[in-house]
Amino acid sequence: MKLRHYLFVIILFWGCKEKLPVIEKFGETSYKLVDQNNKEEIFPDFVKDKIVIMNYIFTNCPDICPLSTNNMRLIQERLKKEKIDNVQFVSLSFDPEFDTPEVLRKFADIRNLDLSNWTFLTGDKSTTNSVIKQVGVLAVPSDSTVFKNGRKIYYYVHTDRIQLIDPEGRIRKNYKGSTINVDEIVSDIKKLQ
Repeated sequence: MKLRHYLFVIILFWGCKEKLPVIEKFGETSYKLVDQNNKEEIFPDFVKDKIVIMNYIFTNCPDICPLSTNNMRLIQERLKKEKIDNVQFVSLSFDPEFDTPEVLRKFADIRNLDLSNWTFLTGDKSTTNSVIKQVGVLAVPSDSTVFKNGRKIYYYVHTDRIQLIDPEGRIRKNYKGSTINVDEIVSDIKKLQ
């Protein structure tokens, strides 16, 4: 009877060890982008062999992007606390006309973000559009406001997403970036190690 119980526990353990399905693969396509230091980066080549946590932002965003970025920071802090490394954080702007490397650097500096394993990317509009299209992120220009002094505020209606990408460049899970459960994504990262 004890042997049966032991076998049941083993089967239950292996059966419950959830695998994350592959949602999308970046494939053979590489994208020439620039980071917050105006350094050229080839994506996803520069993160090869690393687990990637990625979100899609524009720095003028009044709501979702700051929440998603803060959640990325919380995930980064949690991983450091748990001594989980080989994880790269990537934020891609889909508003490259405004989000220059300097703007992205300032965005990170104002938030006191740790850029030791976090890269902000931008590039030409056709390239950033290609990346977001491949991963199923939508960003549609919305209303804008022009003030008397000429200052313009504009918005995008866009997908609220953080993605978990494995070391082979495969998207393994999508999360709602503004309300992500940090425990859930940390658990999923551990499954990829």
